[in-house]
Amino acid sequence: MTYTRRELGKLMLTAAVLPRTALPVPQRPRPDSKFAGVQIGMNVPYNFGSRTLGGDETLAKTLQLGISAVELRSQPVELLMGAPLEVLEPGRGKEAQAAAAAQLRAWRLKTRLSNATAFRRKWDEAGVRIEIVKYDGIYDFTDAEMDYAFKLAKALGARAISCEIDVEKSKRVGQFADRHKLMVGYHGHTKVSPPMWETAFGYAKYNGANVDIGHFVAGDFGSPVPFIKAHHDRITHVHIKDRKVNDGDNVPFGQGDTPIKEVLHLIRDSKWPIQATIEFEYNVPPGSDKMAEMAKCVQYCKDALLS
Repeated sequence: MTYTRRELGKLMLTAAVLPRTALPVPQRPRPDSKFAGVQIGMNVPYNFGSRTLGGDETLAKTLQLGISAVELRSQPVELLMGAPLEVLEPGRGKEAQAAAAAQLRAWRLKTRLSNATAFRRKWDEAGVRIEIVKYDGIYDFTDAEMDYAFKLAKALGARAISCEIDVEKSKRVGQFADRHKLMVGYHGHTKVSPPMWETAFGYAKYNGANVDIGHFVAGDFGSPVPFIKAHHDRITHVHIKDRKVNDGDNVPFGQGDTPIKEVLHLIRDSKWPIQATIEFEYNVPPGSDKMAEMAKCVQYCKDALLS
């Protein structure tokens, strides 16, 4: 079939006004770091080297690693909501920290939690669930600030908050956890023994544990497997890292004394909803970088769960 010059001109004009949406739009694959039923997560943005990394950059790095659920520190959320950077990352002096805490408290009590909606929506649309929200300095929170912390976590869709453990002060935090019906995962280092967590459990129904299996082993408490078995319903998430006994170093996965595979198999075989959260703390080997090493950590966990 042949066309006149006038007919060809009409065809070109028609093509020019066709809706652009008719063309296929490439989509980023949704992340999936759930292997054999076990959710592998990341402690972010801590793993990326900064507590105050912006939310967009934190999300981009999380997606780069293919992670679909996280333990997220509160700072990136509050930055997006309008908190000043200087109060989220104050100077090291006690006076500077106290002044920053007071300013942050004042900001928290006047801000609208609905401002967190945009943050959550972006992460939900990207396919990354915010399962746990980590707070620093929680034991200094006023009652109103404590309520704010739990409400913000709920606004983000979290099923728990986390913080460092102070056994006696966990009694007060636990009262708020019970009121809001949201678990608290208390994080322990090498000096935190199983009886300390068990004491905290006795203070409140929603007091739980964030068991760092590397610190557990380095603290010479033996394998964390029996403790996890006994208290699995209280464990919000475990931190996955590899350390050596006797307060030994953090090392690449598989090179230390931590029974990473046994813990992952226990969670898998028991079908417990416990996030296995990678906390990256070993020294980056020469010729590599953090992102490459974290990708190796994810692969190690995936291989362990699929074996």
